[in-house]
Amino acid sequence: MDVGVTLPGHGADLVAHAQHAEGLGLESLWHGDHLIPVNPFLDATLVHATVAAVTTRIKLGFGVLVPALRGPAWAAKQIATLQHLSGDRVLLGVGSGGEAHGEAAWHAVGVPFAERGARTDAALEVLPRLVRGEPVELHGEPVALRPGATMPPVLVGGGTAAALRRAARFGDHWYPAFVPRRSVASGVRRLAELAAAHGRPAPGVTVGVSVALGDVPASVVDGRVRGMTDYGLPEDVAREVVVTGSVAQAAERFAALADAGADRIVAMPFTEDRFRQVELVAEATVAM
Repeated sequence: MDVGVTLPGHGADLVAHAQHAEGLGLESLWHGDHLIPVNPFLDATLVHATVAAVTTRIKLGFGVLVPALRGPAWAAKQIATLQHLSGDRVLLGVGSGGEAHGEAAWHAVGVPFAERGARTDAALEVLPRLVRGEPVELHGEPVALRPGATMPPVLVGGGTAAALRRAARFGDHWYPAFVPRRSVASGVRRLAELAAAHGRPAPGVTVGVSVALGDVPASVVDGRVRGMTDYGLPEDVAREVVVTGSVAQAAERFAALADAGADRIVAMPFTEDRFRQVELVAEATVAM
């Protein structure tokens, strides 16, 4: 199983964090994307451009990019540019910009909030050709972006039925976060059925998990659980899916997700000692 970690959202030395994770042998680095998110973070495309310049191997994941906020042409230009800058290391997580973030960003760019799902599907229809530099008709006019680039793997974010349908139709991976093992297993089964209906192989599965390993005060875990409920997660589920405890316990949790069908885990440390947390995640990866 591949294991990656999220970068700090802002206010940290991203170069040091990126090089630290790469030095530990982790597979990928991830950063969120939204114009006006619940919790503030830097622009993912600029973060990954910076990280690409100071690393050589580690992959660069969007967790997740919202193409409907950018429009497909600009999204494709940024994705292609990152592929050139990184040497084809991009993992393109894509989502529709869930309800938890509200409507402010959509008003800011003049896109109706209610159209975000349909616009995400429309973007996914044309992104591969746009990124590759192939001609695409947009708004009645042919467009060909240059230089073209390799289209990265698409990971469709979200744990809803709509996200599963989108992953089956467009995705190389399904990318839910904060979901119990049983939901991963049932999602894998449903994903295979939906993909078969489209004549496609079943996508892989990447799962995002909140992580706080070692001696972590209960108050810190409680704070993280409260934050997860802000995203609409029931408190009992939030407590169930947070990965805490020892390296061995984390390795068991990761292995259980692998048994349920996950191919990759994206660990999301939420304590102040992020460097140490990433080291513990790397140890758990080896211990699986």
